[in-house]
Amino acid sequence: MTPLDTASGASVGVPATDPFTVESLTVEVYRAPVARPVRTSFGTMTDRPAVVVAARSTDGVIGYGEVWCNFPEPAAGYRADLIARVLAPAVVGRTWPGPGAVFDYLSERFRLLGIQAGEPGPFAQCIAGIDIALWDMAARRARLPLWRFLGGSGGGRVPAYASGIGPEDPAGQAASARTQGHRAFKLKVGFGGRHDVANLDLIRSELGREATIAVDANQAWSPGVARSMIRSLAPYTPAWLEEPIPADRPADDWRNLADHSPIPLAGGENLYGEAAFGKAIETGALAVIQPDVTKWGGISGCLPVVRRILAAGRRYCPHHLGAGIGVLASAHLLAAAGGDGLLEVDSNPNPLREGLAQPFPQLLDGNLVLSDSPGLGVAPDGALSGLRIHRNR
Repeated sequence: MTPLDTASGASVGVPATDPFTVESLTVEVYRAPVARPVRTSFGTMTDRPAVVVAARSTDGVIGYGEVWCNFPEPAAGYRADLIARVLAPAVVGRTWPGPGAVFDYLSERFRLLGIQAGEPGPFAQCIAGIDIALWDMAARRARLPLWRFLGGSGGGRVPAYASGIGPEDPAGQAASARTQGHRAFKLKVGFGGRHDVANLDLIRSELGREATIAVDANQAWSPGVARSMIRSLAPYTPAWLEEPIPADRPADDWRNLADHSPIPLAGGENLYGEAAFGKAIETGALAVIQPDVTKWGGISGCLPVVRRILAAGRRYCPHHLGAGIGVLASAHLLAAAGGDGLLEVDSNPNPLREGLAQPFPQLLDGNLVLSDSPGLGVAPDGALSGLRIHRNR
C-alpha cells in the first residue's frame, strides 16, 4: 500500500460550476489551549491548531476551507506561509471555470517543487484547503448547500461517531459523548496490549454489547503485533480496526493481515493521490476507506475517489480530527456521496470545532443535521479573534 502519490487526475467526475474570478485568497492560523491533551500512539497535541483559508470572488462571495496541520507543532504556521507566499499568487486575479481546474492546476504546477523540497504532503494539504474554500464559494454562488450542489439527495442527516476517545478514562469519555448525542464511538489504542484491551473492555461495558465501537491504532504495530492484538480485541466485536500497521507497509502485509482478521480493517487518512487510493481499493485489504479532505484532494480529489470506493463495495467513512470547517466539508461530502458510512466527529473539547463553523449543526440521536444554507452553511466566529496567531492578507 503506497501512502504517497503526487499525481492528481482528480477533476474528472465533479459537478460543473459557473466560472469565477478569485479576488483574494487569505489564510489565518488559530491555536486554542485545551485542558486535556489529545493523545495518539505517535504523539500528543497539547493544544488545538487550525489553518483557515478564505476565498473571495470578485462578486463578493466568500468560501472557507481548512488545512490539516496537527503535527508537528510548527506545521500550522508553515502551511499558512506556503499558501500566502507560494500558492495564493498563482490563483488570485485569474478567472477559473471551477474549483477542479484550480486543483488540477496547482497540483501539476507545484508537483516538482513538492518533490524537490521533499514536501508533497504539505503542498497537498494546502491545495486541499484551498479547494474546499473554492467549493464552498461556488456552492454559495449557486445558492445551494454544498451537499446538494455536489449531487446529493435526501434530508442532509449524516450518521456520525465520536472519535478521539482514550487512553485515559475511556468509559467516562464515551459516556460524555453519548450524552452529547453520539450513538457510535472510536477508541484510541496502541498504548500497550494489556492497557488497550482493558480500555476496550471498559468502554464496551459502559456502552453495552450492541453499541458500535471502532478502534484506531494510528499505525502503532508491526504486522506480528497486529495479528496478536487482533486476536485479543476480536471478542469485543469492533466495527473496524483502523491503521493497525504503518500506511507504507507493503500491500502484501495489509492483504495478509486482512485475510486473517475477523475485524474489518480501515485506513486511508495517510494516502495521497487517486492512484494510491486505487491501489488500496485493488488490494482489497481495507473494508473501510477513510480519505481526509483536508490532507489530500479537498472536494475535487476526494469525490471521484469516494465514488470508486462505493462502486467497489467498500465503506466510505471520512477521516477528520481538526477544526469545524473540516468537519463540515467531510459531512457534506458524505451526504453527497451516500452509502452507509459514518462521519468522524472529535469528541474532545475544542473551541475551534464549533467556533470556526458557526452556526454548528446539531447532533441528534447520532446524526449531524446539515442545514439548507448555501455552501458549507457556516463561517468563523469573530469572537475567536483572540485565538488567532497568524494572519496573511
